[in-house]
Amino acid sequence: MVLIASYNIRKAIAADRRRRPERILDVLAEIGADVVLMQEADRRFGERHSAIPFHMLAEQGRYRAVPYDIRHGSIGWHGNAVLVSHAVEIVRHQPFHLPALEPRGAVLADLRVGGRDLRVVGMHLDLSGLVRRRQARAILAQLDEQTEALPTLLAGDLNEWTSGGCLRDFGGHHVPVPLGPSFHARRPVGRLDRMFVSRGVRVEASGVHSSMLTRTASDHLPVWARIAIG
Repeated sequence: MVLIASYNIRKAIAADRRRRPERILDVLAEIGADVVLMQEADRRFGERHSAIPFHMLAEQGRYRAVPYDIRHGSIGWHGNAVLVSHAVEIVRHQPFHLPALEPRGAVLADLRVGGRDLRVVGMHLDLSGLVRRRQARAILAQLDEQTEALPTLLAGDLNEWTSGGCLRDFGGHHVPVPLGPSFHARRPVGRLDRMFVSRGVRVEASGVHSSMLTRTASDHLPVWARIAIG
């Protein structure tokens, strides 16, 4: 079994409007996932460095970041990052370029967990419904261009409040994972954080991780899925 989490960390800005990366790390320790797909993982302004300082990630000792190495000091690509535990092997990785009115992207990582290969895609889609659908189709097209087909899990903050839109695009190719409302963290009503899986991935359990800590660490709650590969 592999535990995957997806979490919009809001640049590590907590409910008190202060940047508290240590709270995000505490949340990740609380969940204990093997793989974490993060959104808003980089700061918005200036050098856009990682919202979680690399030395704090190293000191925690559980995770390492998939090294996209596109922007110095960034942990990912346009705020999308993938963290893996030391039991997970990073096989290959690449960024996805997306059509957008503002800088947006997605990230792919091919991983090996317990001798089995898994492809994960992390994403944070636009606020505009029309742009979201273009971005969803761009992600699916770039997945189709991969030289090797692998069992795949896609996850992230889709910014989709309805049951249609980009959900219909992803749902035409992948199976949606049952998840509950994850936004706003203090009183969640929106199902903005989503997961989808391809053939070859079996979801054993899934949900939203809600605790006293997660309700103050970000404006989103993390979502998770326990999966079997193959």
